[in-house]
Formats: sequence, C-alpha cells, structure tokens
Amino acid sequence: MGHTVMRQRKDRSGLKLLVLALAMGTLLAGCSSTGSNGARVVDRNNAAPKRPTVTSGQYIVKPGDTLFSIAFRYGWDYKELAARNNIAAPYTIRPGQPIRFSSGAGGSTTVVSSPSSSSKTTVIRRPVGTPPPSAGKGKSATPASSSASQTVAQVPAAERAVGGWTWPANGVLIGKFASNGSLNKGIDIAGDLGQPVFAASDGAVVYAGSGLRGYGELIIIKHSDTYVSAYGHNRRLLVREGQQVKAGQTIAEMGSTGTDRVKLHFEIRRQGKPVDPLQFLPRR
Repeated sequence: MGHTVMRQRKDRSGLKLLVLALAMGTLLAGCSSTGSNGARVVDRNNAAPKRPTVTSGQYIVKPGDTLFSIAFRYGWDYKELAARNNIAAPYTIRPGQPIRFSSGAGGSTTVVSSPSSSSKTTVIRRPVGTPPPSAGKGKSATPASSSASQTVAQVPAAERAVGGWTWPANGVLIGKFASNGSLNKGIDIAGDLGQPVFAASDGAVVYAGSGLRGYGELIIIKHSDTYVSAYGHNRRLLVREGQQVKAGQTIAEMGSTGTDRVKLHFEIRRQGKPVDPLQFLPRR
C-alpha cells in the first residue's frame, strides 16, 4: 500500500514537471516569434553591412583612375564631384591630384587604405570626433546622398519610355536589383564564357579597366548628363576609354573576373544613384 502511494506521488510530480516545461517552452516561443503563426522571423537583409557614400575627406588619384570611375566607386554623380573640385569638362584628372568629398578645406587627416579597389588606393579622412568643416561659399555641389540606404532613385516614366535601352547580353536573369542599398545594385545575367556583351544604349566609354574591386574587368558608359551604365566581370574588354558606342554594339566578352561564375553584372545609375535596370529594358 505504501509503495503504491509513493508511486502515485512520483507520477503526479513528473506530470507537474512536464506541464511546467511545456508552459515555459510555449512562453519562450511566443517571445521569440514576430509572426501571427508563432514562427520566428529572421531578417537577413541586414547581414550585409551598408557602406555609406563618402562625404568627407579626399581621394588621391592613382594611375588609371578617371573622374567617372571615382564617382562611381564612392556613390557620387560625376557632375557634382567635378563641381566640388572645380574640374571642368572634359573632366581630366592626373595621378596625385586630390579629389575632395567634403564641403570645405580639410584639417587634420588620417590616411587609410580603400577596400573599394584592387590596387593600393588612398582615402584621406578626418579622425573620429573631428567636427566637419564649414560649408563652401557657393562653389561646391551638394553630395547626392549621405547614406547607401538612400541611393535608390525614382525614375520618371517619360525617361523610361524614351531611353532606347536594349539588353546588354543574352542569358538567364539570375540576380535582380535590391532596393535596400546593401545588396545587388543591378542585375546579373548568366551566360557562356566569351559570349558577347552589348552596349545597352548609345554613349561614350568613360572607364575600361579593373580598378574597382568586386566588378572585375569593368566598362562604364556615359549616355547623357543623367545616365551611366556599368558592365562587370568581363573576360575581355573590346572598347577603350573615350570611344563612342552604339546600342547593341559588342563591347566585351562575358567572363568571371571578380566573381565565382560566368555572368554579366549590369547597372544603370541616374545622377550617380543605382536604379532598377528592369525599368528600362524591354520585356522579354
């Protein structure tokens, strides 16, 4: 009789522990979930760090740089960057020349290596805690943006309709434009090694080289004072800086430079800001 009573007490104790454990598990699940179905929601968009547009310090021009490539690299509209540095068309720069991002003369500076280029480039920035310089006296253009998350521009319908854009390559669309500023700033088109890459619209080649890390062999074409386009990861470049090209003209061979597979990375930028190329390209 005594053994039976003790066994019943143990069973009741075990049941209480089980109920308590289940209750705690339900409470913890409720605290960690953000959806109505109790499933935990994980935001992976913040996994990639956002790099803000450079708006302080200055960049020292290296051999092979152009004003267009520097503006593209640091998120500027080339006209505004030229105005800030009193550089007139055709925007010629020379090695050793400082390109200023800040709105006034710099004070104490710190030299750091830039991660944006495959070569040893130098960016000069003010030390942390140094107050920004006073604004220029009407000679400097205002930077296009102070944050990478604000670099997405809205494109007027009229501009999309008369742009005369064509697809830059044949192949499967494997990457789409990401509007949060931290992921894909264009589209990716898969293809075969060596297949032709085409100019997406008429324009002039303002950069052809491999100086921008992450883009491999890159071509940048200026189409107007508003638009430029970029073609990355090529195997071989078939045009040179200063050359005029027509829409549909072969400008490069598709490759995998600076990436892990054969593809074309294609961007369109409006006044220095990435925009979704699919707004411009004809529907397939």
